[in-house]
Amino acid sequence: MSNRDWDKFLIPYEQAVEELKIKFKGIRKEYKKREEYSPVEFVTGRVKRISSIFSKAKRLNVPMENIETGIEDIAGIRVMCQFVDDIEKVKELILLRKDMEFLYEKDYVNNQKDSGYRSHHIIVRYPVQTSLGPKEILAEIQIRTLAMNFWATIEHSLNYKYEQNIPPHIRKRLVKAAEAAHELDQEMSLIREEVKEAQQEFETKSQMVSNILRDIQRLYTYGKVTEADRFYQSFKELWEFGQISQLSHLGERIRLAIESAVADPEGTV
Repeated sequence: MSNRDWDKFLIPYEQAVEELKIKFKGIRKEYKKREEYSPVEFVTGRVKRISSIFSKAKRLNVPMENIETGIEDIAGIRVMCQFVDDIEKVKELILLRKDMEFLYEKDYVNNQKDSGYRSHHIIVRYPVQTSLGPKEILAEIQIRTLAMNFWATIEHSLNYKYEQNIPPHIRKRLVKAAEAAHELDQEMSLIREEVKEAQQEFETKSQMVSNILRDIQRLYTYGKVTEADRFYQSFKELWEFGQISQLSHLGERIRLAIESAVADPEGTV
């Protein structure tokens, strides 16, 4: 297969990665719009490099004509989570989807590799619509915590440097690092609810601030300059140290002022 043929071969995989990234980012966005905790922290994706495809085909004894079915991770998506428990939730979301077919999974979270690698892999069959018509491809979705991902990224770089033959003394340190990452995930799971509450409070406060500033600007557009200035000064006093309840009260006062301005646009302040 020539380089040009390979470029054509990879087109549907590139399309699948972009579509899947958008869909998983959409899951996170939907949770945030509903002001709920999202099990998806962030999403990345990649199409395997041709050299990596060759190497894996050789390692697995996959003939070139069987690459589409013999190598399942040419299209790869990584879904990062904050907590280990989120991994199962993301898996459940994938199982509910009708736009991809769940084939099987590989649980390296509860059954870690000897190297220390942890992640949950799901193989799906995903349909893409190309200019030549529909095509189904295999894709691998890796679900892991931020700690797991940090470790896996380091191991990947070292495997590339040492051509899959990491020296024993470095391999030993990697195993210790994997244990430390696992302990971090366990500790974070113990304070999961506290972390979620803190993040939710931050999100709520951020939304309140946006709404208050937007509504103050509306007062300016209605010509209520003095009133808007007064509210803005109150906001500045609360911004750094004010409680959510105080911001909420200020927001309600501003909304009442807007309603009054709408009802009596010619009124005076």
